[in-house]
Amino acid sequence: MIRAIHHVGVNCRDMARMQAFYCEAFGFEPVDDGFGWSDDAAMDHIVDVKSSAARGVMLRAGTCYLELFEYSAPPTQLPDAKRPNDPGYTHLCVDVTEIEKDIVHLEKCGMTFAGRAFVDVGHVKTIYGYDPEGNVIEVQQTAPQNGFTLEELSGG
Repeated sequence: MIRAIHHVGVNCRDMARMQAFYCEAFGFEPVDDGFGWSDDAAMDHIVDVKSSAARGVMLRAGTCYLELFEYSAPPTQLPDAKRPNDPGYTHLCVDVTEIEKDIVHLEKCGMTFAGRAFVDVGHVKTIYGYDPEGNVIEVQQTAPQNGFTLEELSGG
């Protein structure tokens, strides 16, 4: 039985920069000193990438984990981060309590919103933005008691 999504993995070009961003912007904290591998058949099997080498760190904020990776081998075949209309996983969403203030904070931390403001669609105020490497992050503030808040989803 599926209980919940445990973590989201993000492959980074510069893991130190991205770890600093996610810790400062969203309050993530490292779970430990990180991990790494190279020339490891078991890891190649797990990640389904032959001759892989990478380092990573697991970050935590509340009940959300974010796993950052920086691969040194093999080289990537994609020069840019995915866009919202590309196939596959294209964004993660953070739930905030004061979207106006939180967007200002996120911009100070290096997130960009292409000059756009959030949109209030009634049950949620939301906007997509970009972390320092161009990964898409949705920032949302849900209206209370609409069946979509974190508290309602968790039964709390």
